[in-house]
Formats: sequence, C-alpha cells, structure tokens
Amino acid sequence: MKLKAIATLGALALLLQACATPHVVQTKKITDNELTCSQIKNEIAEAEEFEKKARAERKVTGKNVAAAVFFWPALLGTYSNTEEAINAAKERQALLTDLYSKKNCQ
Repeated sequence: MKLKAIATLGALALLLQACATPHVVQTKKITDNELTCSQIKNEIAEAEEFEKKARAERKVTGKNVAAAVFFWPALLGTYSNTEEAINAAKERQALLTDLYSKKNCQ
C-alpha cells in the first residue's frame, strides 16, 4: 500500500512539474529610467535569457509529452503562456534598447 501511495505522489509531482510555465517578465519597470548604461545591458541580457527559456519550454520535451499524455489541457496552457512570455521578453528588450539609445550609451 505504501509503495502505491509513493508511486501516486511521484506521478502527481511529475504532472505538476510538467505544468510549470515560463516566467512572464514585466515589460516596463518604474526604475528603468534610472538605470546606467551597464545596468541596461544587463537587463537586456536578462530579458534575452527569459525569451530563450520560454522558447525552450515550447519544444517537445519529456515533460510536455507527459503532460500531453496524462493531462493535455496543461500542455495547451503551457503553449499559451510561452507565447505571452516570449512577447513580454521581446517587448522588454525593445524598450531597453530604445532607452539605451536615448541615453547615448555605447
């Protein structure tokens, strides 16, 4: 009986992990205008990393296959969220690049 409970909990944990979605970045922050050129570069790199991670979540992975087999609505949610995360990261990058230019950073 104990083994069955452990197996059930393990399967549930796998399903919950498969439902994990990428982080949607905040496109604009109140403190953006106070950033130095170096900080803007770092923020751009961070937004690029968020976009990269969101794109990776969209690919066929073991987690996504498990989600599709056991709970397909979770897969739809993941794909919807990845699109939102990618768009937010791209918008953040564009905003920061514009700010970098306006501050005459080089």
